[in-house]
Amino acid sequence: MTRILIVDDDPGLRGLISTFLDRHGFRTDTASNPLEMRTKLIGDRYDLIVLDVMMPQEDGLTALKGLSAQGGPPVIMLSAVGSDVDRIVGLEMGAEDYMEKPCNPRELLARIRTVLRRNRASIPAANGVETEGVPEQWISFAGWRLQPDSRVLLSPAGAHVTLSDSEFRLLRALLDHPRRVLTRDQLLDYAHGVETEHFDRAIDVQISRLRRKLAAADDASELIRTVRNEGYMFVPTVNR
Repeated sequence: MTRILIVDDDPGLRGLISTFLDRHGFRTDTASNPLEMRTKLIGDRYDLIVLDVMMPQEDGLTALKGLSAQGGPPVIMLSAVGSDVDRIVGLEMGAEDYMEKPCNPRELLARIRTVLRRNRASIPAANGVETEGVPEQWISFAGWRLQPDSRVLLSPAGAHVTLSDSEFRLLRALLDHPRRVLTRDQLLDYAHGVETEHFDRAIDVQISRLRRKLAAADDASELIRTVRNEGYMFVPTVNR
């Protein structure tokens, strides 16, 4: 699970951001100052740091300078000072992005995902082998098989099942997070992106349609389990 460290001297804001990101599939830790941040970095690995600029004793820009020098994780800066000069200084010192406070949690979420995608795309393939242009392998579950690049879905009997774009995205989101309860908000984000104008109950309709498409299997009703008051869980084991 992607891990994010939130560093801010405001406990209310730390808790708000942490709770929101946890709801959207991240694992978060918090620190109240750069010293606590460095202590956590000794014992744990983080994929990204959300770092406040204006903190007592040691400011965020000084902490950022140390992180950049040590090759630390990507950093998104948060600051109550949103001038162009401050933003440019932060970016030149190594920040991946810079947001003015107070920030919209959904915009922060979108920027976090953008930074993570950008950084993961820049990591060389294992053993120096290029993977661009190589099709994704089949994903199998409960006798079904999905080829993500071509969007070919084959039933246990070998029949081709056609999926709409939204059905494919929803199925892919479920396959990427098997045996884990996903809220409607999480499914909306995974399947449609944070800028979607869909509302959470639209997921119920899409889940129903996807279940009908998967009705060729005897246990189709249990492929996608409804978890009351929480969301949905993809039940089968997923193999890649």
